Amino acid sequence: MSKNASPIAVPKYLREKIAQGEHQQLDFKYAINDARKIAITLCAFANTDGGTLLIGVKDNGSIAGAKLQEETYMIESAAKMYCQPPIDFHTQGWKAGDRYVLEVIIEPSIFKPHCAEDVDGKWIAYLRSGDQNFPAPAVMMHYWRLEDTQRGEHYQHTEKEQRIFEMLQNEHGVTASDCARKLNIPRQEVTRLLAKFLRWELIDMHFEQGIARYKALTHSG
Repeated sequence: MSKNASPIAVPKYLREKIAQGEHQQLDFKYAINDARKIAITLCAFANTDGGTLLIGVKDNGSIAGAKLQEETYMIESAAKMYCQPPIDFHTQGWKAGDRYVLEVIIEPSIFKPHCAEDVDGKWIAYLRSGDQNFPAPAVMMHYWRLEDTQRGEHYQHTEKEQRIFEMLQNEHGVTASDCARKLNIPRQEVTRLLAKFLRWELIDMHFEQGIARYKALTHSG
């Protein structure tokens, strides 16, 4: 900024939003130049807790400005062409001095999973954790199917489930591969049981270095 330049007048709402920094429900984008890439973030928000994109904002929170019409068109293309099923969103343009910021709001979806198409034409579901997007693990794909087809099922404790659940008492959590290998249980069956544990809210899932880990929330009984 030159010595004679005036500070940009930023609306209070936008200023407070930017001050939060990027997190699980907020992402900054300098500009949108690839509809496929932004589709990943749209899907991740929709599949997790919803979220807001601020377009025209740099990673450090400074306002670079957005071209509202062009950016809106790119978001529409991403949401309709590169997300399956398509994702609903709404937008709000904010004026900050002589610049604009496009706010894109995505609600958590009831039609999970939403998948984004990659350059090879493969459709991949994503989740949002912290300020990053990750491909949804097989456990979550199974979990979403359970939500659709087995809502009335009650938890039935078995010896095999007890073995897996005891392993999940690890304070750092374990991966599905760890469970399958150490307990000598087929990976597909471990995936199915972990999905049930998630659905019954017995365990939690988090990402470490892009890998999903599962941890018990309560003791089986």
